[in-house]
Amino acid sequence: MEDWLERRHGTLSYRLTQVITGKGCFGDHLCLIRKEPTPECHHCDGQTVDTALHTLAECPAWVEQRRDLVAAIGVGVLSLDSLIAAIVRSESAWNSAVSFCEQVMLAKETAERDRERFRTLPARQARARVRQRRRLRRRRSQNDLRPP
Repeated sequence: MEDWLERRHGTLSYRLTQVITGKGCFGDHLCLIRKEPTPECHHCDGQTVDTALHTLAECPAWVEQRRDLVAAIGVGVLSLDSLIAAIVRSESAWNSAVSFCEQVMLAKETAERDRERFRTLPARQARARVRQRRRLRRRRSQNDLRPP
């Protein structure tokens, strides 16, 4: 904790904070707040619970970004503890972690929005049909008021 407080580099970004806290586009968090029915990972086999650690260290969808991160921060086993220890020591490690979190979390957020759009598609289509019927009724009623 002292190392974190005494560091002279790095500003917390929104997405780095999501990874460190585990609050964000992770299946376990989305399930907890009832935005997803299950905590499964949508980016791999679907049998794994999607946590910050899973996203950071295990999910095969982020293997390229993870490879770059591991090379930049120089850790053998990637975990939340090893990530925090590395970013506190080095500004370049901090910047690499921010880059990883931005890339991965942005992709996860985009996928979540797409899933949300897909889930609400029938409801949106039904609302569009209702609006269309209302417009047609208004047109008909306006036509009834026109002189012959």
